[in-house]
Amino acid sequence: MKTSLDLIAPEIRKLDSSSGHFAYAHQIAEAVSIPSCKSTFKAKLLYSDNDELFFERYKGEFVHIFKYGVVCTYNADSEERVKVVKEVLPHCRNPLRTHLIEKIEVCTDKKESKVTFDKVNLTTFHVDSIRLIMLYVSQSVALNRYAGITSGILTDTEKHTANLEKNGRLSISGAKLKRYIGRVLNVKNKISENLYIFDSPEATWEDENLNKLDHDLKITFDLKNRYRCIHYQIEIIKDNLELFKDMTYHRESSRLEWVIIILILVDVVDLLLTKFIN
Repeated sequence: MKTSLDLIAPEIRKLDSSSGHFAYAHQIAEAVSIPSCKSTFKAKLLYSDNDELFFERYKGEFVHIFKYGVVCTYNADSEERVKVVKEVLPHCRNPLRTHLIEKIEVCTDKKESKVTFDKVNLTTFHVDSIRLIMLYVSQSVALNRYAGITSGILTDTEKHTANLEKNGRLSISGAKLKRYIGRVLNVKNKISENLYIFDSPEATWEDENLNKLDHDLKITFDLKNRYRCIHYQIEIIKDNLELFKDMTYHRESSRLEWVIIILILVDVVDLLLTKFIN
């Protein structure tokens, strides 16, 4: 059986660039254990907290690892990226058999700083700038994954509402409905927990150039609007599921009432039969 790495490696190699410096973000798993990865990953640790790790693997080559299952590399060729993914996978929960990749080119020593949808121009090379770029390309690929998950759930929900409109009854109830509600809440919680896109890194607070880069990257990747779109879809799904839950509750209540009525009737009939027999 093919492993997650067997499936990911060909895609990584296929995206290799012959020239230029690129930041590649790979969504390889549902989550990464940051403490576990921190203790074994072979590189110079530059920054760490509960959510992320930032390493310099070789001179000028950086690796950014996030707890939401994304690994981002900068200035690493395809073979090196495969090695990084291989080293991180043992610390992952639920590795993905299909994955998403985003990349952006980074050019330094330009006359002016500028951010476009596929390239970032920097006047000077600065590690904090590279880390900021890697952060946003990683959040972008994570948002793509959550957008796909949310769209799938919304499509399923629309099938149930269509059946309700056509047949006047729900095609989902009981334990299946509860699992469905749990899935929606789980996705919502993961997005809220992992994607802190409204918070700028501390390094941007006192550096004007970093602050501008932070602002430009947010606009270019359109993170806030994409986040709001996902949140809006989840709210629509939640509203539908609340209705489904209420309908299921009333249906089960009505069924219970009929059971009670039938039991009372049986008891009355039994009482009458006992009287007539005696």
